[in-house]
Amino acid sequence: MLELASFGKVIGLLKESMDWYRDESAVAPREILRDSVIQRFEYTYELAWKMMKRWLEINIGASYVDGISRKELFRMAAEQRLIDDPVKWFEYHEARNQTSHIYDESVAQDVFNVVGSFLDDVKKFFKTLEKHND
Repeated sequence: MLELASFGKVIGLLKESMDWYRDESAVAPREILRDSVIQRFEYTYELAWKMMKRWLEINIGASYVDGISRKELFRMAAEQRLIDDPVKWFEYHEARNQTSHIYDESVAQDVFNVVGSFLDDVKKFFKTLEKHND
């Protein structure tokens, strides 16, 4: 059984930062709000794939999961119906990799543009985990 409380909390924090960014009356500069969204995306993504891996290790077996690539992990998660579309998760992985190069404004914006879709998918993934966390 997975401990889901911290995962749910980080998803909530990501949603909160997106809400602040979308709030036209927000006092903070847009760049600061965008950077907050990106930072929260980073650790939410990291926790999401690690939760996928743990669930698969527990429910399928560690020997099937150990040493596989992230793409293979997402494919396996889709086969187990934890996520809908592994290709979207490949994109999230690429966006996460780009966060280490965010000294470029256009890269930051590209990563930010992925976060809305990621938030929807990670919330679905969380609900699936809640249902199948036995």
